[in-house]
Formats: sequence, C-alpha cells, structure tokens
Amino acid sequence: MKAYIAFTKKEWLESIRTYRFFILLAVFFIIGIMNPITAKITPELLSSLATEGITITIPEPTAMDSWLQFYKNVPQMGLIVLVIMFSGGMTGECSKGTFVNMVTKGLKRSTIILSKFTMSVCMWTISLALCFMISTYYTAYYWNIDGLEQILQSVACLWLFGVFLIAILLLMGAIVRSNYACLLLVGGVVVTLFLINMVPRLQEFNPIRLTSGNMSLITSEMAIADFVYSISITIILTVLSLLGAIMVFNKKKL
Repeated sequence: MKAYIAFTKKEWLESIRTYRFFILLAVFFIIGIMNPITAKITPELLSSLATEGITITIPEPTAMDSWLQFYKNVPQMGLIVLVIMFSGGMTGECSKGTFVNMVTKGLKRSTIILSKFTMSVCMWTISLALCFMISTYYTAYYWNIDGLEQILQSVACLWLFGVFLIAILLLMGAIVRSNYACLLLVGGVVVTLFLINMVPRLQEFNPIRLTSGNMSLITSEMAIADFVYSISITIILTVLSLLGAIMVFNKKKL
C-alpha cells in the first residue's frame, strides 16, 4: 500500500511538472465556457448573416441548446485531448527506461498500472467536474435548469466512458512501445464501437451509448434504465482492460 501511495504521488507531481494537469484543466475550462455562450449567440450570428429581404426564423435558445453543446464538445474535443494527454503515460516511460530502476528495487508492476489509472481518473474527474460546473452556472444564468437528476445521470455516463478510455489507454500502452501506435489502437477501438453501434440490436450493449444517448436521457426520451446494459458492459470492459494491462506489463521486457 505504501508503494502504491508513493507512486501515485509521483504521478501527481509528474503531471504538475509537465503541466499536463494544467493543460487539461485549461481545455475543459474553455469548453465549459463555450457551451452556453455558443448556444446563446448562435441564433444572433445566424440572423446577422441573413441576406437583406430574406427573413430567417430562428427559435430562441434554451438550456437544452447549452447541454447539446456540452455533449457535443466534451466527447469531440475533451475526450480527444484526454486521450492525447495520457497516451504517453506508459509508452513514454517505457522508452526512457524509467520503470527499470523502480521494478529492480521491488516495485510491483501492477502497482504502476493501478497508480497510473488512479491518477488519470482523478485528473479526468476534476477536469470534467470543472467543465460541468462552469456550464451549469452559465446555463442557469441565462436560462432555468430543469431535470437536474437526469443531467447528473448523463454526466455520470460520460464520466464512465472516459474512465473506460483511460483503461484502454493503459492496456494499449502496455502492449506497444510507441505513443503513436497507442493512439492508433485506441482510435481503432473507438471506431469499432461506432461500427458496432450501426447494428440496432447491439446499441443498448455498446459503451458508445454513454456518449451518444446523453441528450435523450436529459429530454426523458430515454431513462437511466435504458443504459443499464451499456453501463454494465463498460464497467466489465474497464476491469478486463486493467487486468489485461497488468498481465501484459508483467511479461513485458523493460
């Protein structure tokens, strides 16, 4: 346990020293501000672009437009930045030989994986929470917020998908030594999930539903019960990815 805490602390200090955590916070801070402001000014921008003599009827923006921006920007921008920032967590240190001395001194390889997972999840959680709180504040400032329970449930689904991606990153990072190869493999997993989602019968089991069905949850078109299978599959795949990362890393030549 002491080794786990010590290595987790080392990961924290490393994220501060390399500005990784601050970059992540800055990106999610910007996304958090963008969501409600984009929803607010988009109708005005479209109206200003209208040609003289042509009337464009644009509905007034609502809180739903702000959340629509949130669930478009966080998966498309936030998660991509998250993957890029954490993609070198394993491959970078393996290529530098950082793990050799630690393992030689008795540090378990499983501790390395679990510590990296813990620290990555913490940074992802804080970043997403910051983005969510900023978006919620400005959305409440411009409009009324209804259905807070559904909003929290949809954010929790998005958070879980991010945790799943982190576990996949660690697994791929344990398999390959190249940062680019790790990114390609993770991208391949995501593309595969999108392809699976094209089969209607498999959609309710697909982890990608956690990022694509959020607005349906907020608008009550779907209930959290409709996400039970995808949540369960995502948790199982996350655990299996972590176990796989530990098994592969235990046999990997440093």
